[in-house]
Amino acid sequence: MIEIRGLTKRYDRVEALKGIDIDVAPGELFGFLGPNGAGKTTTMQILAGLLTPTAGSVKIAGIDLATDPRGVKQRIGYLPDRPYIYEKLTGRELLRLFADLWGVPAQQARTRAGDMLDLFGLTHQGDELTEGYSHGMKQRICLAATLMHDPDLLIIDEPMVGLDPQGARLFKDLMRQRCAAGKTVLMSTHTLQVAAETCDRVGIIHRGEIAGVGTVAELRSRYTREGADLEEIFLTMTGGAVA
Repeated sequence: MIEIRGLTKRYDRVEALKGIDIDVAPGELFGFLGPNGAGKTTTMQILAGLLTPTAGSVKIAGIDLATDPRGVKQRIGYLPDRPYIYEKLTGRELLRLFADLWGVPAQQARTRAGDMLDLFGLTHQGDELTEGYSHGMKQRICLAATLMHDPDLLIIDEPMVGLDPQGARLFKDLMRQRCAAGKTVLMSTHTLQVAAETCDRVGIIHRGEIAGVGTVAELRSRYTREGADLEEIFLTMTGGAVA
């Protein structure tokens, strides 16, 4: 689903990405981990078509991002760590807006908006302005909006911030269900326990370079000791850097 080759991004004299290679298979939940400033968000913004790489290539579902950006964007949903929300719209109106932007037919959009509100426990607040939503409710409505066109690839940055335990469980279950249905999720998180519990594989990026990719068991066998958890693996591979 994702094929990244030699991806490089420079800002003046700063090289944020140093020729990284990543492959993510269809149906995989891939955790993208790294310390602050390691290059996670830069990579995700390039995949979402928000930044242009300095060098390298990106293919999504076999489509080259450089030659067919529209074709790629039709297949992805991107949720940043601090999404903007139109607070003078109701939750239902927000979902309909996103459906319209993605070209979802009107009747299908109405049905899907109702389904999303129900799925995320927002049915009773669906016709209230989002400015009155709690932080966790805003997180849920933004994720619902990102899923309105049922993307093949979901790119999501720090999804657990602000979610209560019920919302966190809903998110994890939903991501696993999507992957079981053949969809793909690329998730960046600082919550290493969540990554260990939910991700099929993880990739650890450090100072713009891929330090390692694999299952937790594979990374443990390569870089640490028997019984090490993901936190110890992460700290070993990043020289003790804080996530």
